[in-house]
Amino acid sequence: MSGRTLLMWDEAVTRYDFGPGHPMDPVRLALTMGLVRAYGLERAVDVVAAKPAGESTLRLVHREDYVAAVRAASAEPRAADQAYGLGTMDDPAFAGMHEASALIAGQSVGAAEAVWRGEAAHAVNFAGGLHHAMPGSAAGFCIYNDASLAIARLLELGAERVAYVDVDVHHGDGVQAAFWDDPRVLTISLHEHPRTLFPGTGWPEETGGAGEAAGGAVNVALPAGTGDAGWLRAFHAVVPEVLADFRPQVLVTQHGADTHFEDPLAHLAVSLDAQRAVQVACHDLAHEYADGRWVALGGGGYAVVDVVPRSWTHLVGIAAGAPVEPESVIPSSWRDEVYARTRQLAPGRMTDGRWPVEWRAWEEGYDPADRLDQAVLAARRAVFPLRGLLA
Repeated sequence: MSGRTLLMWDEAVTRYDFGPGHPMDPVRLALTMGLVRAYGLERAVDVVAAKPAGESTLRLVHREDYVAAVRAASAEPRAADQAYGLGTMDDPAFAGMHEASALIAGQSVGAAEAVWRGEAAHAVNFAGGLHHAMPGSAAGFCIYNDASLAIARLLELGAERVAYVDVDVHHGDGVQAAFWDDPRVLTISLHEHPRTLFPGTGWPEETGGAGEAAGGAVNVALPAGTGDAGWLRAFHAVVPEVLADFRPQVLVTQHGADTHFEDPLAHLAVSLDAQRAVQVACHDLAHEYADGRWVALGGGGYAVVDVVPRSWTHLVGIAAGAPVEPESVIPSSWRDEVYARTRQLAPGRMTDGRWPVEWRAWEEGYDPADRLDQAVLAARRAVFPLRGLLA
């Protein structure tokens, strides 16, 4: 296997644009790539662009009639069919929507192909991670589910066990739904509790389909207000043990930055430093359990200046083996770019001042009266016995 790291990038992914005022502002992608360049990380990776996902690839996950509806809405946005989730407040139709969505999907599929074929050890597509799109509908700012398409392509190429770990603040519902009945795919999602946040799914009791697929979905539903120590405690109390049991050949991870305490659309209280710690953990888990094969995707994140570019630049650096030091001062060239593009002041360092983050391991015992520990225990009790593990 090559030790290369690929960074999937095509400037045209910024055309995935729902319009002024929409939270999914494509400037977050441009600013992330600008910060990657400001730190010289493009010299530590191979920056490549894959082709847009074609019809046959899209149909690995999405229904033919849905793809046709996206194409039609892309050509004539005013005629978007809301029965397919298109032309809604969350997913307003825009000209070129199919092309931009297929391009993002193509980057994730290309990343998966390169990692599976041994052309790279790691591959990052921070424009991806659009995990809410369903086989027959758009949802939650997501048109095509690039994460599911990447996994489906891995299965098509012969992978027998693919693990998907989603740490976005929202439940990875589209990926879970796509592989609910497929024992070859393990989906793990850590997210804010469905009682308090879209999409209202991701309960611990959602554990996968029948037969061999039972226990193939793992959901850790975190109470609103969960901060760094609890978030890391929950991750390490569930993810490594399940991965060790599943023994994936490839690890696909989704790194939505919307767990951050500054994110306007959710209610967790996680810092950039804890996000970085989980990125490091995912890298290490890929090496421990998946022979180093790691496909890392972006996802949500709506603090588009202060949080998203820093979080995903850390992700690129970790994947490249050239991690950015949390205490480093952000180059002035990028801060100037931020102001020129947004008229906002950029953050000054690559930390929220909480590095290294302290947390307590599950093995040290749990408090049955603590809401975070209750959430972790609910997840373990729901799925661990199905996998032959002790809850």
